[in-house]
Amino acid sequence: MQRVELVKKIESAGVIAVVRGTSKEQGKKACEALIAGGMKGLEITFTLPKADEVIEELIAKRTDTKIVIGAGTVLDVITARLAILAGAEFIVSPTFDQATAELCNLYQIPYLPGCMTITEMKTALKAGVDIVKLFPGSAFGPAILSAFKAPLPQLNIMPTGGVSSENLAEWLRAGAIAVGAGGKLLAPAEKGDYQQVTKNAEEYMKEYQQFKETVNE
Repeated sequence: MQRVELVKKIESAGVIAVVRGTSKEQGKKACEALIAGGMKGLEITFTLPKADEVIEELIAKRTDTKIVIGAGTVLDVITARLAILAGAEFIVSPTFDQATAELCNLYQIPYLPGCMTITEMKTALKAGVDIVKLFPGSAFGPAILSAFKAPLPQLNIMPTGGVSSENLAEWLRAGAIAVGAGGKLLAPAEKGDYQQVTKNAEEYMKEYQQFKETVNE
């Protein structure tokens, strides 16, 4: 099934870059810089002007089939459908929304809603959610994953917020299926320093690859 394959791509990407910005151009340049740094997962947020156009254009230019491109900060089902029609391969929300979950199920697109409690996570699972976004991760810490997964071992969690190149391996070792990274990773884009964005992406992916090597040993 398409949705299963897309979940596998998210897991394989390891780090999902949360792309924000003040203009379409800034968003596109940031995405290109991230890809140049080896990033395979991009979450184009709808706080970015013309986010649907950025998604559509990135997918049209994509040559690496391992790259997975989705939409973030999706607050309602209308925005979710707009993103999916633009080609988004996953949908991320800051909170759980039943109508959005149903739409994503219809189109066989993974839905990653933000959840903070075990009750919210159970509700999301009942709606067919494949991955729960623990948001903000900075309010907890890697140790919380085992607490959530004790009663719900089938839960796939992607922490976002407070994830850095220094602690991403901790989150993954604790059981995260992938991690979301934004602020620190993309901060240089606000000043137009896309070369530094690429360097930051390289650092994140270096840490991720080192984690993968230790797992496979």
